[in-house]
Amino acid sequence: MATEFHATGIAIAVNVVIIIVLFKVIDVINKKSLEKIKNQESDSPLLRFVPILMKILKILVVFLAITGILQTMGYSMSSIIAGFGIGGLAVGMAAKETIADVFGSISILTDHVYKIGDYVKVNGVEGYVEDINIRSTKIRDLDNFLISVPNNVAANALITNVSRAKKRLLKETFGVVYSTNNELLQRAQDILREIATEHKEIHNDFTVAIHDMSESSINIRFMGYVKSGSYFKFLKVRGDFLQKVIAAYRAEGIDFAFPSRSLYIESGLEKIEN
Repeated sequence: MATEFHATGIAIAVNVVIIIVLFKVIDVINKKSLEKIKNQESDSPLLRFVPILMKILKILVVFLAITGILQTMGYSMSSIIAGFGIGGLAVGMAAKETIADVFGSISILTDHVYKIGDYVKVNGVEGYVEDINIRSTKIRDLDNFLISVPNNVAANALITNVSRAKKRLLKETFGVVYSTNNELLQRAQDILREIATEHKEIHNDFTVAIHDMSESSINIRFMGYVKSGSYFKFLKVRGDFLQKVIAAYRAEGIDFAFPSRSLYIESGLEKIEN
């Protein structure tokens, strides 16, 4: 009996030493990981996740140590594992959504899908990312509503990160009246080229051409790119571009078309042509 107690005491002491050593190793890994993340991105949400993962790892170490001690005391290893397995299965079933959210958050952060401050479109939700926690992503939409998207949903959704765009498409159609003569029609296209070329925020690889002839206008299409992925910067550049085009067209006597109908009188009968 004394020998058994002595062996058990030694087993406990050995396991305690192993736990202390492994805890020290985990702490070193935790410190190094946090330093590396801070150097890459000072406000990364991973700074909150790494300590949580390290705590889970420590719990696993303690669990294994306790299992080893119980086995030394004569308990069946298979029975112990089976007992913990049944309990773990019950907990897992009850918290499967939470567990899915945790793995979803890890997937989002490790893949660098988006970060705080990015403008994204996720599962029909569009806005700025305000927070990424262990369960969900908080998005502030353009109506200023704060929307919470579960990370397991976000991890499996089609995500558009608008902030990662290096440029944004500027596509505008300008309709001029059919009475515009050939010289003014050409001038209308030249004005678009001149304004786009002189604008510092518009790339020079743009296209200007007559696009089509609608019911009440000859349509000139401009297609180019704004030198920014920011939506608000895009709106500012687009507004400035349109304002300059409107002013130039008016100065040149180029009339914008609007929906209209022409009425013809023939032999005393009214004939409406759409």
